[in-house]
Amino acid sequence: MKRVFIIYFVLVSLFITSLGFFFYFYQQVQTFDKKLTETISTEEPLSKHHFVLVGEEMDHDYWRLVGEGAKKAESTYEAIVEYVGPKRSNPEEQLKLFDMAIKSKVDGIIVQALNDDFTPMINKAVKEGIPVITVDTDAPESLRSAYIGTDNYKAGQLAGQALIEDTGGKAIVGIVTGGMDNAHHQHRLRLEGFKDTIAQVEGIKVVALAESKLTRVKAEEKAYKMLTEHEDITAFYGTSSLDGMGIVAAANTLNKLNDLYVMTFDTLDENIQLLEKGDIDTIIGQQPFEMGERSIKIMLDLIKGKSVQDVYQTEVTIIRKSDLPLKNRERVGSHD
Repeated sequence: MKRVFIIYFVLVSLFITSLGFFFYFYQQVQTFDKKLTETISTEEPLSKHHFVLVGEEMDHDYWRLVGEGAKKAESTYEAIVEYVGPKRSNPEEQLKLFDMAIKSKVDGIIVQALNDDFTPMINKAVKEGIPVITVDTDAPESLRSAYIGTDNYKAGQLAGQALIEDTGGKAIVGIVTGGMDNAHHQHRLRLEGFKDTIAQVEGIKVVALAESKLTRVKAEEKAYKMLTEHEDITAFYGTSSLDGMGIVAAANTLNKLNDLYVMTFDTLDENIQLLEKGDIDTIIGQQPFEMGERSIKIMLDLIKGKSVQDVYQTEVTIIRKSDLPLKNRERVGSHD
């Protein structure tokens, strides 16, 4: 009997002790919750708007700059920016990411409309109440609210004018373009603007045209073939950021670089280095960082009910070695 009493005593003691711990920790939790609530209330409110930017290629320097511009805007404006895209150019994967953003009910989507398949997806987003802005490549027949990017036809015109000025209106030209199908509409416009401009000069003739499919390896392969089949080529025009690198590599292999005038797009680090060396003569500079940054501001204006333009065109510049800082030009000599 005494043993049973002891057992009951121990159990009751344990119960009372446990009850005491329960009330102690309950009070601690309540105090913690109160402090957490007070802390949150004193901080700035969380960003109100969630935007998704769907780029073409995450590993490409050009699109990295578009993303960096958008992320900079995130810290300036009231927004959270999620930058997504395929590792390598893949329109189907872009469309899947686009669709995921729609299903996530984000507040706005910025997308590169790489081909006609993007129009139905843009319209789907808008019909579900999500505004869409196109960047770099437009879908003017869609329900998108605005486009921001390069006037690619004008960029081609500027390239043609630069070639005329720099060669004195006399050149045999090979063209390496990113692509000619609907997925590369901007390259078609750059080509059309260029051709329309040089057509006004009798001394300039295009003898070869090939697609690089936006790869450096293909650009080198196509330029090499042109140089072996057309030994009279004196100038090259590349419509994508990697074309110039491929052209230079092919010309170096054939020991023909010193005799060539090379023009390409985009101020990527390697293109600038080749310009400093004199391997590339002219770069057509776009503004990808500005495209990303301004797209967020335009989207916020839309959400706040402000009027926006249909098209925002970013600046295109012609950059020669003489336009670089003097210290860069002196650091690396040009061709003999």
